[in-house]
Amino acid sequence: MGSQRNGYKKERFILSVDIGTSSIRCHVYDKEANIRGSCTTKVVLLYPEEGHVEMDPDAIWTGFITVVKGAVQDAGIQMHQIEALGISTQRGTFTTWDRRTAVPFHNFISWQDQRAAELVKSWNRSCTMKAIHGVMKVVYFLTRQKRSLAASLIVFSTQHITFRLVWALKHYKQVRQAIDEGNCCFGTIDTWLLFRLTKGRVHATDYSNASSTGIFDTYQMCWSGFLCSLVSLPLSIFPKVENTGHDFGSTDPSIFGLSIPIMSVMADQQAAMFGECCFNVGDVKITMGTGTFMDINTGNKPHTSVAGLYPLVGWKIGSEVVYLAEGNAADTGTAIKWAQELELFSDVQDTSDMAYSVSDADGVCFVPSFSGLQAPLNDPKACASLMGLKPSTTKSHLVRAILESVAFRNRQLYETMLRETRIPITNIRVDGGVSSNNFVMQLTADLFGRKIARPQHQEMSCLGAAFVAGLGVGFWRSREELKKLQSTDEVFLPRGAAKEGAASLSRDYVHVLQCWERALRRSMNWYSKP
Repeated sequence: MGSQRNGYKKERFILSVDIGTSSIRCHVYDKEANIRGSCTTKVVLLYPEEGHVEMDPDAIWTGFITVVKGAVQDAGIQMHQIEALGISTQRGTFTTWDRRTAVPFHNFISWQDQRAAELVKSWNRSCTMKAIHGVMKVVYFLTRQKRSLAASLIVFSTQHITFRLVWALKHYKQVRQAIDEGNCCFGTIDTWLLFRLTKGRVHATDYSNASSTGIFDTYQMCWSGFLCSLVSLPLSIFPKVENTGHDFGSTDPSIFGLSIPIMSVMADQQAAMFGECCFNVGDVKITMGTGTFMDINTGNKPHTSVAGLYPLVGWKIGSEVVYLAEGNAADTGTAIKWAQELELFSDVQDTSDMAYSVSDADGVCFVPSFSGLQAPLNDPKACASLMGLKPSTTKSHLVRAILESVAFRNRQLYETMLRETRIPITNIRVDGGVSSNNFVMQLTADLFGRKIARPQHQEMSCLGAAFVAGLGVGFWRSREELKKLQSTDEVFLPRGAAKEGAASLSRDYVHVLQCWERALRRSMNWYSKP
């Protein structure tokens, strides 16, 4: 015990919390970026009406406090050994609250919530949008600026906060009243936590979170006055946007017994990108969880897309801004969970072996679109489907078809990214629960014709927020140092690739892909109201 008493208690740590869709988790990291203590609690989603998805702000707050105390206890250390706190949060989930009392006016409205779907539809069909598209087409014709071309094709989506916030202002009288009195605060999960942790002293967010709301102008780097006046959102309710690595203030001593400096808040996909050390232009990260998020580092310029890739701020640290372009597929983990509920298999770990137990999917194609198809097809009316079933089809064939569809969607996003950004891709790293499936990973490497690296630690969002916070207090000195801390990866090399690139796709898969793309087209535009 003696030596421990002398050396051990001086050791310092970084604390990082990640608030996801299904859980809140906290890790204590040491200098080597090893996890020394952890604590997790579940997030309970509320479904008050069909299509409504909410979370209780007080439950998120209590969960946050619980995991921080639990992780510190699990690490066997004292609060005063924590040098800084980093926070990573899911994106597009928000609430509004009273500036004086910090009492929320309503539950968090989740990014999965569909209450504004009709509103989004009517706006996308409106004369105003047609006029904007028309004007922007003319501007593009005159200036040839790709940004105008993108603006001439822009459509609103329910994933962005914009119309869910419009809905909230329309339906909650208290919110409108507070706006009139100048007492209304709007915020995503990070902003709400900062407000509570600092006892109402700080109403702020960072650039990565702001750029994920759909209300932020990534070109001007501020809340979009144009959009707010277009849909009547008051600018007075929005938080101040700060750097991703920033001294956001310290936690009130009444919460943890002493003040802990909050040195980073970050949106989860951007945080995972940082945790994977994707610091260079052309670095790609694929997170495969409930959905798949594919991000590419586009450097110091936002990428303007015409195929549904979204330009985001990755992070702003000091004067440096790094932009990402992101494509997503909504139903990755969802499809696998659905197959499990149908009892196609009992343990997710078995699915890879089941898929390998048959030589192919026996002509079966699965289309994973329980919530429509995202980029590059962008069809909200597509249905999920299984096609090409025969009497000879077994469970293993079905499982293989489902796993193949995940890899096929990866390829679609990847090809869109190559075509759209024209950025040579330098390295590809994967994380998220589904990435632990070797069949999906190997097939993805084959379809890309590229090497894919999978780190040992899966919780990259937590690590990314910790890295930024640690850099901010000098716990780690440089990004080079962070790269050296990366744990050894498992690497998947493309098979049968004589040369890198899609040209070397084996003949069998060319055929399977063509079949699958035909199945995709047949599933499109399925849901149309009579």
